[in-house]
Amino acid sequence: MTQIIEALSTWIIGLIEGSNYLAIGLLMAAESACIPLPSEIIMPFAGYLVSRDALSLWGVTLAGAIGCNLGSTIAYAVGSWGGRPVIERWGRFILMTPHDLDVAERFFKRYGSVAVFVGRLLPVVRTFIALPAGFAKMSMWRFQLYTFVGSLIWCLALAYVGQLLGGQWDTNPSMQAAFHGADALVAGIVVIAAGCFIWSRLYRRRGS
Repeated sequence: MTQIIEALSTWIIGLIEGSNYLAIGLLMAAESACIPLPSEIIMPFAGYLVSRDALSLWGVTLAGAIGCNLGSTIAYAVGSWGGRPVIERWGRFILMTPHDLDVAERFFKRYGSVAVFVGRLLPVVRTFIALPAGFAKMSMWRFQLYTFVGSLIWCLALAYVGQLLGGQWDTNPSMQAAFHGADALVAGIVVIAAGCFIWSRLYRRRGS
């Protein structure tokens, strides 16, 4: 499991470093299409690159938000076309559990269309909220608008945190003393976050 997590982390970091905005958009699209690539890893690392002056804050934010809309549209279409039975049958192949779907569906039923906006700001819920919107055949223009605005806020917040942490590397001696290189800092955060995320997916899958 450790090797898988490290490989995933290295792949995400390398992809963003190599392809920049396009990679950020594609990775966020994958996450919003219910593929377990956590935005809590993708956007903070993008923000770290902002602190290195390799990318711009608004550039990574817009790339992430646009990617979210693309991926969410795919998930919406699947939910609208196939309904819950299709998701329950095939969701296990992308580490989606019935619990994940239950949480997103209850959230949507409780708050209606605004759940798409609010859900984009909540971990786990944001990944799967497009599915119940598709089940309910929510108005497409509202779905796109709420998804984009919520995703823009989420991506900006995570990227800004990454930018702040990256900036601390140059100005905070205690942080430099704790880690022997910027790569160690970033890789450590990525591995821990990815490990928690994937472990929770597998644990819930075994329990379902």
